[in-house]
Amino acid sequence: MEKALISTKNLTKIFSLSTGPLGRKKVFVHAVEDVNIDIASRETFALVGESGCGKTTLGRLLLRLIEPTKGEVLFKGEDIFSLDGERMRSLRRDMQIIFQDPYASLDPRMRILDILAEPLKTHNKGISKKEIVDRVKELLSVVGLQDFVMSGFPHQFSGGQRQRIGIARALALNPEFIVCDEAVSALDVSIRAQILNLLIDLKERFNLTLLFITHDLSVVSFLSDRIGVMYLGKCVEIGPTADIFDHPLHPYTLFLLSAVPVPDPHARDRAKLILKGDIPSPINVPSGCRFHARCPYLRDVCVSEEPQMQYIGNRGFACHFPLY
Repeated sequence: MEKALISTKNLTKIFSLSTGPLGRKKVFVHAVEDVNIDIASRETFALVGESGCGKTTLGRLLLRLIEPTKGEVLFKGEDIFSLDGERMRSLRRDMQIIFQDPYASLDPRMRILDILAEPLKTHNKGISKKEIVDRVKELLSVVGLQDFVMSGFPHQFSGGQRQRIGIARALALNPEFIVCDEAVSALDVSIRAQILNLLIDLKERFNLTLLFITHDLSVVSFLSDRIGVMYLGKCVEIGPTADIFDHPLHPYTLFLLSAVPVPDPHARDRAKLILKGDIPSPINVPSGCRFHARCPYLRDVCVSEEPQMQYIGNRGFACHFPLY
């Protein structure tokens, strides 16, 4: 693997919430715990798992949209949490995000021209109006939209068009790293394919590094170079996409892959692995392996001892009894 553009070291985020009468009781939500990942330059790294496993929280930590409880995020070897306000503001040019809901992420009171002009004005003091209009036209062309879009409001466009506008905004400052937070999950299937193809083209054209957050593994196989599987705030398996699809090592990954729909009608009668039970609450994290209450391969050590991430070649897994 190439040198990492962005890395995490024991990255942890525990939210403190007030509950009970008058908010006197404190509970702690273990959203992300001791996550260590490396994302190489120009790589697409997919982060997958069930809803509530901490994928979005991890993505926001990587951009310093929220502060961690502990741990580091290294961007080009520099811990972003140690940067002062001015240096972090400058770094925002290189780190952007595409949100899940393209409508909620666009201000309904602003025209598209103003939405795309906002980052240009913020980070390029003294930029002229003509330069802004020319750049907005260029961005719209890059994502497959015409110039007339500039004069419209978000509600006047379809979901796919709004997501293209969101992508254009993320590209406005020529970033190196983009977090795609469930960027296609709110779109129709046909539009989803168009946006995925667009992201692949943009990655090659602008040498982008992508963190693609999703719960849909069928999308992952089409887009990503490597996969990180999360369960209840922990990363339980990491590896190249093809290797994980061909031979998952963690039981949870096996169940996720079994849930992927198969378009071949002759393969629809294959035996399905059904994952029983619900994901435990991140407020009351189970002892030992966090997956043990749902794992068919449960043994005594799984209840008492939490497995640590271990590596065999380019495969990482956190399981006492991996599926060799």
